[in-house]
Amino acid sequence: MSATISEQLADFLLELKFDQLSGDTVGMAKRCFLDWLGSAIAGAPAKPTEAMLAVARDLGGNEEATLVPNGRKTSAFLAALVNGAASHVVEMDDLHKGSIVHPAAPVIPAALAVAEREGASGEDLIVAIVAGYEVAIRAGEAMGTSHYRYWHSTGTCGTFGAAAAAGKLLDLDRDRLVAAFGSAGTQAAGLWAFLAEGAMSKQLHPAKAAADGVLSALLAQEGFTGASRIFEDEKGFCRAMAQEADLTRFTDGLGKPPHRIMDTCFKAYAACYHIHSAIDATLQLCRQHKIAGNGVQAINARLYQVAVNLLGTVQLANPYVAKFHVPFCLATAAQYGSVGVEAFTEERLGSNLLKELMGKVSVAHDPELDKDHPARFPAVVEIVTKAGETHALRVDYPKGDCKNPMTSEELLAKFHQLAAKWPDGIRMRVVEQVMALEQVDNVAALFDEG
Repeated sequence: MSATISEQLADFLLELKFDQLSGDTVGMAKRCFLDWLGSAIAGAPAKPTEAMLAVARDLGGNEEATLVPNGRKTSAFLAALVNGAASHVVEMDDLHKGSIVHPAAPVIPAALAVAEREGASGEDLIVAIVAGYEVAIRAGEAMGTSHYRYWHSTGTCGTFGAAAAAGKLLDLDRDRLVAAFGSAGTQAAGLWAFLAEGAMSKQLHPAKAAADGVLSALLAQEGFTGASRIFEDEKGFCRAMAQEADLTRFTDGLGKPPHRIMDTCFKAYAACYHIHSAIDATLQLCRQHKIAGNGVQAINARLYQVAVNLLGTVQLANPYVAKFHVPFCLATAAQYGSVGVEAFTEERLGSNLLKELMGKVSVAHDPELDKDHPARFPAVVEIVTKAGETHALRVDYPKGDCKNPMTSEELLAKFHQLAAKWPDGIRMRVVEQVMALEQVDNVAALFDEG
């Protein structure tokens, strides 16, 4: 009998060793960790994070792992929950295009929490991150866009990545890893219904994915069983949650480099990634042609169907949902020349100048762009000026895309900006330790002075 998908994934985890990872893969894992940490720090004061912290405080728990937003200790489960939520709030965490998954938000909180709990080394943490990204991304690739239409893949597929990372750090055997995947799959969830009104559910998705991945691995360690065919069963994850799942994507080339983490994209703008190419095009056009916000007659954006389906009904209800509001993001780009964390405030939402400019933004579906998604997240933007000029630009790879990457200096600057509330000395120490993570004997020491 051939091995199940869960068994093949388990075999991959058992065989994955630090010495097998290329220098580029290790470097990417460290950049992903630092980028995630910046997002988690930046998300600390947000209301969803505060709510999670309050619940974690009331529930209590053994002091096993660090809550990044306040530096206190709690159980690994609750640390993964809070840190997962905090890292997704400002919409600056990483993305893998082909899977449409933000892998860091569910995978790294689970990996970090269990690594601290177990006293794991930096090498162990790096391997767990690579493993978790591989599984989460492959799950997203397999489920495809029919899944994404209703389900937030970061929450659903991310649960498997979190379970993989936690299971690897707990040194689970094959049967227990299979059980962990079964438990992860039966908990995987995250619906898009929150988006139209800007509810806080999006932070709950990676939070629960991370925590449930930890829970699944810990239960498996104790002999708790889960469905061994959670992916391919007639009543399993893929059949229930996708119209056209491609099960081969779970295992084709599994274990052969390059690992999926190498295709990670880092965000340059604090908005939904489906808008990044349009933001990038708007910024480029305004810079190249010296177009100011008050000189714009119209901004016409064309997007692929998935983006239109997801973002087309978003109402500008609050600063958070503005991150998913195409007219707000493009008007902001044209008016201010940047779309960073500072763009999403009540003051900006109340700006009459910005409201007037938003009224000049149109969004339409372009079937030609569908051909390239999700390998690309393309957009075409046309700006008509009051002087009667028309300028258009198509962008396939916005800044931060793996095909248009940020430099190491740009990623470092992004971290320092997101983590600005931490004192300079602490930030510098953390950067040094993360960039030398493979030399850290015990991951728990990363936060000893933080």
